[in-house]
This record gives sequence, C-alpha cells and structure tokens, in this order.
Amino acid sequence: MPENVILKFAETPTIERGGSVATTPLVIPPVRPNAAFTTGISSFPVDRSAPLHKHNCDEQVTLLSGRAEAEIDGETTELSAYDTTYVTAGIDHCFRNIGDEPMVILWIYGSNKVTRTFVGSDEEVQHLSDADMLVR
Repeated sequence: MPENVILKFAETPTIERGGSVATTPLVIPPVRPNAAFTTGISSFPVDRSAPLHKHNCDEQVTLLSGRAEAEIDGETTELSAYDTTYVTAGIDHCFRNIGDEPMVILWIYGSNKVTRTFVGSDEEVQHLSDADMLVR
C-alpha cells in the first residue's frame, strides 16, 4: 500500500446509520491500517442526533454545516459552522441537529481502533459495525 493516499469524497462509499443518518468514512483501518487516527464525515437530517455515548479514545468533532448542540459530560452548548469540540475518552456525549437543514460533522478519533458504548448499555461495539447504528 502506498504511504500517501488521496481520498476523493465523491468516490467514497457512504454508510446508512439508521434514520437517514449517513456516514462517509475517510481514514479508516481498511484504507490506512497503521494510521494513528480515524476520520469521517456524518450527516444528520433535521431533528436527528446520535444517542448519548462514549468512546475508548479521544474525539474531535467540527461542525461543517447546519446548527447543532453538543452535550458533553452533562453540559449542553450550541454550535455554529466550524465550531470544534474535543471530547476525552470515556466521557458521555452526543451531537444534535437543532437547525432546519442537515447537520454535517467531521469527526476525528485519536486511534485506529475505535469503539462506542451507548449510555444505558455496558456493551462496547466496534465503530461503524452493524451494532453501531446511530438511530436507536
């Protein structure tokens, strides 16, 4: 595999995550198995959000478009385009679309082995697996 990779967004498959939430994985283990991070873009329709959850690694999320609110460790903050969050591993959080257009986020995890645990469950699921549906 070449050292450097250029990913064309229009040519990258999108994953349906439930409730019309769509994720386009970018730098993920199948693309770069030894990458130090994992990235992608997710789009949430109006009135959709990811359930409250936590990860096994740190996460950065940047709001690319739309209006959102971030709930991080029990505190809720409204976000505008390009506002960026940093969430430490093990902290409960979620992002909600509070606007009248899709909310699009860029996410970056500080690991290439990412898991998610939904609040109210002790089950840790592999990120982007069939068990990792965002609409429950």
